[in-house]
Amino acid sequence: MKSWIIALGAASALTVMAGGQALAAPAKPNRADSNRECVDSPGHVLTICVAADAKGAFYEVSRGKRKVIARSALGLVLKGDGPARADHITGAARATADATWEQPWGEQHFIRDHHNELRVHLAGAKGVRPYDVVVRAFDDGFGFRYDVRAIGSKTPIVITNELTEFRFVGHYDAWWYAAREKERDEYLYHRSPLNDVGLAETPFTIQGDGLYLSVHEAALVDYSSMNLRRVADNAVKADLMPWSDGALVKRTGPFVTPWRTVTIGDHAGALADSRIILNLNEPSKLKDVSYFKPNKYIGIWWEMHLNRSTWGSGPTHGANNANVRKYIDFAAKYHFSGVLVEGWNTGWDGDWTANGDRFNFTQSAPDFDLPALAKYAQSKGVNLIGHNETGGAAENYDNQLDAAMSLYEANGIHAVKTGYVKPNGTIIRTGEDGKPQSEWFAGQYMVRHHAHVGQVAAAHRIAVDAHEPVKDTGLRRTWPNLVSREGARGQEFNAWGRPTNPPEHLSILPFTRLLGGPMDFTPGIFDLTFGHTKVEERVQSTLAVQLAEYVVIYSPVQMAADLPENYEAKRDAFQFILDVPTDWETSKTLAGEIGDYVVVARKQRGGADWFLGAITDEHARSVPISLSFLDPKKHYEAQIYRDGPGADYLTNPYPLVIEKRFVTARDKLTLDLAPGGGQAIRFKALD
Repeated sequence: MKSWIIALGAASALTVMAGGQALAAPAKPNRADSNRECVDSPGHVLTICVAADAKGAFYEVSRGKRKVIARSALGLVLKGDGPARADHITGAARATADATWEQPWGEQHFIRDHHNELRVHLAGAKGVRPYDVVVRAFDDGFGFRYDVRAIGSKTPIVITNELTEFRFVGHYDAWWYAAREKERDEYLYHRSPLNDVGLAETPFTIQGDGLYLSVHEAALVDYSSMNLRRVADNAVKADLMPWSDGALVKRTGPFVTPWRTVTIGDHAGALADSRIILNLNEPSKLKDVSYFKPNKYIGIWWEMHLNRSTWGSGPTHGANNANVRKYIDFAAKYHFSGVLVEGWNTGWDGDWTANGDRFNFTQSAPDFDLPALAKYAQSKGVNLIGHNETGGAAENYDNQLDAAMSLYEANGIHAVKTGYVKPNGTIIRTGEDGKPQSEWFAGQYMVRHHAHVGQVAAAHRIAVDAHEPVKDTGLRRTWPNLVSREGARGQEFNAWGRPTNPPEHLSILPFTRLLGGPMDFTPGIFDLTFGHTKVEERVQSTLAVQLAEYVVIYSPVQMAADLPENYEAKRDAFQFILDVPTDWETSKTLAGEIGDYVVVARKQRGGADWFLGAITDEHARSVPISLSFLDPKKHYEAQIYRDGPGADYLTNPYPLVIEKRFVTARDKLTLDLAPGGGQAIRFKALD
């Protein structure tokens, strides 16, 4: 392969967006005499500068008069490259955008995309391929990507290094977990000094000196997932998940990389309320998504985690016709729109995590009648939700994918939960030599696989809820049928006792994992102890927290995860789950500190009601909240579900007080949260 160094090349046509209309953008003339080009965010909050010298290309970031990111390297290295780097700027072009776009569903109905763009052309000595760095500056952060065009349309390239750095200025603590560990992204976050970080997953959140920052990526398409490796004091570098042969990324012809993003705010809630990740993704490629509606569902799932039934065949098989009908009847009674059935197909017997190639995605277990149950559910206004656990055997799934999706479409199934339970780094791919190769769960191979699954599903009018997924980078904007993902320690860990999730976990997720996108956490467990006395072997929360999760953790699909009989036993608390929507007009993080507590308010899309969720860590606290987010012209009935007297996640998790009071936007509330506790409120509009 011919040896090249990448160094930014010819600019593309740019556009200005005004009120949603695309206009020709005025391009700034090339300035061959300048080796530094800067762009301000629209409100002049941030300044991002791209420069080059004999040591290579780099960028710097300031927030007002404060330097936030010091000189940080830019660039890519291709296979066969020598030591030369881009050392000068050959020109630049600028554009601005100010447009509002609509999500078909989401945490916010209408999203404003207001940014200034800088495209810098970089070049170097002979043998250094020119390339562009494209920067988009928002008031609450920025993103940049590499645009490599000086490549023949059929020329294969291999990226062996991405030089991208983030050299922070200040004293920071990081919220992180180690990347590329056995259980993928299913680890607890911990707080440490930034300089104690090793190899971390993104979103990677840091706080210190009055600032909160989070590094992530947007539009991860046909590229390897980015981890961050600490390389010096206060400095981390892009570290891409490699292929089994050591290559980081394999492409053919011109390409762009995912956006490298940094969200910046002076309080934790500014991170949670940013829409940068979505704005840096392309508009929807799907013309019709009417087959999916945001919904709440129940399912044959938690009972298996409690060892009351099994995925595999036999006398305790959970996905049998009678049991499924029971769940359908419960869903119909309480107007749930979906019933998830895990273990319905063949392949579950034995060690399915080691033998995922035995799964058949069209063949039902002997005691499960797919067409009959789908028809029965639809007669009651309910739909089955498909389940495709692959055991990490992606090739086996690919080979059956179209047939499987055709079957589900024919039976009126419009949503499928996928799964990839397999130790990280052991996804088997058949290599070019016909021998098995082991790949990472979020390397380029699996990024391509998940994209293929989403596109085939879309062709069959099916939405995908991916578990054990590649992390969310906002692709739900481009492919709205990618409705939700897992990608963190969810509720299932609370059934396993090894140990379960501590209370602080739920106050960390909104400022870390959830910055990437929605999470199918599977909330709503009412039997918090299920026979266990040790707190680390059961759900570590109060009952009120299980209600608050529906507001704090956004997903357009939300499971009522507990057993039907446990909801019947606490019918008064269950009412909040029945009332809370899964689609929102707007969302606001009212208060919070990472790892301590969080308070979120969301307004129902298509309605006037607001809902509030508050969750604290192991410490009791009182949080004053202004209700100024409510419509000042309306009166509301606040339906409050709060921790009762003596509530404590350690000793007495069940006390719950349900009360009502009348409020307006002029009022304030004090949220009294028990240790490991929370509060959920519906503000029902009265006029």
